[in-house]
Amino acid sequence: MPKTARALLQLPPATSAAIEKLGADLAVARLRRKESLKTWAMRMGVSVPTLQRLESGDPSVGIGIVATALWLIQRDGELGKLAAPEQDLGAIEMDIREAVALGSARAKASAQSRTLTRRAKG
Repeated sequence: MPKTARALLQLPPATSAAIEKLGADLAVARLRRKESLKTWAMRMGVSVPTLQRLESGDPSVGIGIVATALWLIQRDGELGKLAAPEQDLGAIEMDIREAVALGSARAKASAQSRTLTRRAKG
């Protein structure tokens, strides 16, 4: 039995649920297209057991296999948006905090400089 990556064992529950939903949604897409497991697996270039793992929401299925399934249903274009920098709210919030801190530091330095200049003149 292969070793399970520690990261897969530590998946947050919401992430596990999302992966399971993705697998179930891909199964529905296949069934709506009236494709058998065997035919769909052959079109994807994977084995039937691998396709079954994908459809059951197994998080160890490779991203390339997921991408191929999305391509079959013409949804692979969404992959390029998943981690787009402009959608990374955590990084955006960090950028804003850093900009605010920099602005505060500059304002404080400017105020100190003005105070020192006034003292030197006065």
